[in-house]
Amino acid sequence: MRGVSATKDEVHRVVDKLDKGLYPNAFCKILPDVVGQDPSFCNIMHADTAGTKGSLAYMYWKETGDLSVWKGIVQDAIVMNIDDMACVGCLNDIVLSSTIGRNKNLIPGEVIATIINFAIEFCEMLERYGVKIHLAGGETADVGDVVRTIDVGYTTFARMEKERVVVNNIKAGNVIVGLASYGKASYEDEYNGGMGSNGLTSARHDVFSKKYAEKYPDSFDSNVPDEVVYIGTKSLQEEIEIDGFKTTVGKLVLSPTRTYVPILKKIFDEEGAMENIQGIIHCSGGAHTKVKKFIKNKHIIKDNLLEVPPLFHMIQKESGTSEKEMYQVFNMGTRLEMYTNELFAKRIIEISKSFNVDAQIIGRVEEFTGEKVTIINENGRFEY
Repeated sequence: MRGVSATKDEVHRVVDKLDKGLYPNAFCKILPDVVGQDPSFCNIMHADTAGTKGSLAYMYWKETGDLSVWKGIVQDAIVMNIDDMACVGCLNDIVLSSTIGRNKNLIPGEVIATIINFAIEFCEMLERYGVKIHLAGGETADVGDVVRTIDVGYTTFARMEKERVVVNNIKAGNVIVGLASYGKASYEDEYNGGMGSNGLTSARHDVFSKKYAEKYPDSFDSNVPDEVVYIGTKSLQEEIEIDGFKTTVGKLVLSPTRTYVPILKKIFDEEGAMENIQGIIHCSGGAHTKVKKFIKNKHIIKDNLLEVPPLFHMIQKESGTSEKEMYQVFNMGTRLEMYTNELFAKRIIEISKSFNVDAQIIGRVEEFTGEKVTIINENGRFEY
C-alpha cells in the first residue's frame, strides 16, 4: 500500500531478461574491458541511492538542526555501491560520481555542502585502509517538481583483472560466515543500529508517530493511504541506550549503512583467499533471501544467525510484521555473508573481529532440487 516491495517483482520481470554480462552468477554485472580493450581485464559499473532514508534524515534535520545526519545519507548511497562491488572482489581504484536531485525550497545549500564534503571525508577514511576511490564530480539538480525532498545517489566504475573477479560458485558443504551490521566497528565513530539502506519505508512509517505526517507532509507520498502513514508510537528524539551507547530512536534508524570494505580488503590480502571463497552476498534488497538469485539446486540453511539487535525488535514490535517477512525485508543484524570452508571461515572471523565487527558461522549449504533458503531460530523455521 506504501508503493514499495522487498522483492521488486515488476522490476525483475524486466531485468532478468537482459544480458547478465561475462559472469552471470557474479554479484555485480561484469562487462568486457570496453575502456582498455584488454581481454585479461573487465569493467564494472554500478549505481544506487540512499532511497527513502533521505526523507527520514530530512525530518530529523528539521527537528534538531543536526546537519550530521546528512553524512549518513552520503555513506548509505556510497556503500550500497562499493560494497556490492566488493562482493565481486573489486576493492580499489573505483571512480565515484554523484547524482543529487533536490527540492531547493526545502533543501538549502548547507545540506548540499555537507553531502559533498562528507563524500570526500568518507573516501579519505577508506584510503587509510588501502582502498582508493577517485571522486569524479557529479550532478546536483533542482527538481522540486519531481523530488519531494532529496534523492542522493552515486554511480561507480572500476576496471580490474578478470582473474581477481569473485564469481559466486556456492557449493554443498560450504559454511556461511555472517558479519554483523550492528555495534561499533573500529572505523566507525558511533554505535550502529544495523539498519542499512533497505526497508526504510516500512521502518519509517511503522516506527514513528502520526504527528510527523501533519508536520512534514513533504516526507511521504501523498497518494499513500493515511492508514499506513506514520502509524508507530515513537518520536524522533526519544532517547534510548544500547550497550552503553546513548542515542535517539531517530538516529538509531538513521544509522549509516556499514561498509565492510576495510574488512574485505584485509581478507583478500590473505594468501589463498581467492581459492577459498566460493561466494559473497551483500544482504541488501531481499535481505536473507538475496542469495537465492545466485544458487542453483542448493539449500541455504541459516540456523545460527548473529544476535538480532534492538533496532529490529523495535521495528517488529511497532509494525506487527511476521518473523518470516522480517528476514525478507531487513538484514536482522547479519548483512554480509561469505561462503567458504570451515578452515578459512576461522580466518575470516578473526579478521572481522579485529575490526570490532562480530562474525560467526551462521549456517551451511546442502544439495537440493531447486533453490531454497531456510532460517531456523528460537521462534521457528521459516522457508523461502
